[in-house]
Amino acid sequence: MSKKAQAIVLGIMCLVLTIGICVQIKITNNNGKTNEDKEINNLKTQVLKIKERYNESFQRLTNAQNDLEKVREEVANSDDQLKEIKEKIEKYNTLLGLTDIKGQGVKITISDANIANKISSFVESRDLVVTDVDILEMVNELKNAGAEAIDVNGERIISTTSICYNDNNILINGKKVSSPITINAIGFYEGMTTINRPGGYLDYWLVDVKHLNTTFKEDKNIIMKKYIGLPSFKYAKTFK
Repeated sequence: MSKKAQAIVLGIMCLVLTIGICVQIKITNNNGKTNEDKEINNLKTQVLKIKERYNESFQRLTNAQNDLEKVREEVANSDDQLKEIKEKIEKYNTLLGLTDIKGQGVKITISDANIANKISSFVESRDLVVTDVDILEMVNELKNAGAEAIDVNGERIISTTSICYNDNNILINGKKVSSPITINAIGFYEGMTTINRPGGYLDYWLVDVKHLNTTFKEDKNIIMKKYIGLPSFKYAKTFK
């Protein structure tokens, strides 16, 4: 065989080999993508199943609470002493945040600084957004001002509520909340106006220092949903 023929054969073999390698790479990539898609679909299916089980459990809990309330009503109506006990239970449940309530108070909204402030301010980006510390400070300020009940973005604040920052998210009662933040507080309005005083936490720190957007107004008909779940204590025990 001549050198020219050998070169042609070698060229054809290289071409075939190159095509084979390309086909193999494409098949491998397609298989990888297919496996990845399958994994994502499996995860979605698991999430949907967990969500479905949660909804079913929550509905059963709601039904059980409604049935219990009906039994309490029936028993209490037939006995004055039991009626008094029922009233005490309702009072304590209200204090614990386990009942829906309404009343007068204040509504505060806090949202991240706008784009212009972010560009012009020589501060860290975290200092231009609403953080868990901001919410915690506002809740404490409201409690000190006489708030009887508080919720944040619909999450009822109770004695065991945690307000924390985890994995770039603000968590309240273990649930994610994000800006804008709406804080409702039921209580004596005139007493809670101290939150909005010049030089106070809301006016000075959130507005002047962090450049956050805030509003503060009276609301005579705040409706607050109960805490979903049951407060539990792991270490605290009763004793006689």
